[in-house]
Amino acid sequence: MVSSLDGIIAKKDNSISWFDTTDSYDKGVDGQDPEEFLKTIDCYVMGAKTYKHALELSKSYGWAYGDKPTIVLTTRNLPKDRPNIEFYSGDLNRLVNERLKPNYKNVWVAGGAILAKDLIRQKLADEIRVSILPIILGDGLLFFDNVGQEQTLHLKDTTAYKNGMIELCYEIKK
Repeated sequence: MVSSLDGIIAKKDNSISWFDTTDSYDKGVDGQDPEEFLKTIDCYVMGAKTYKHALELSKSYGWAYGDKPTIVLTTRNLPKDRPNIEFYSGDLNRLVNERLKPNYKNVWVAGGAILAKDLIRQKLADEIRVSILPIILGDGLLFFDNVGQEQTLHLKDTTAYKNGMIELCYEIKK
């Protein structure tokens, strides 16, 4: 998940202009090649709002998730314009344990906040990766708003980038 320093993952208007940063951090590393990183992902999972937003962004930027299987959690009737898209409306525990774990090694939850919170609450997520951009937005959709329970984490890795972004990777202790 990409977040502002104050934990906001989406502005109320869903704009992504705040993703661009002009900040500079001399001790940071160059960003990971996105193409190489995306090769490590076997399957994407996202909520309906994220999917609709991704469809809208794809009109200007192309489909960000390539040809990898993408499972969209929804009860709504949404447009399916790619053969690798699958809609799912059942139990999360069943999806993770019966469909995802047996078939995929690296599943990336691309969004949104409600889905991420549900996976954390039900102890179905293994790790949390959050990239914090050097900006305070002040208002919008919070990533960890009302998770509803304490969750112990273990810091696995951290990376500071030249553009001022910090990536944190936490293992979720079960």
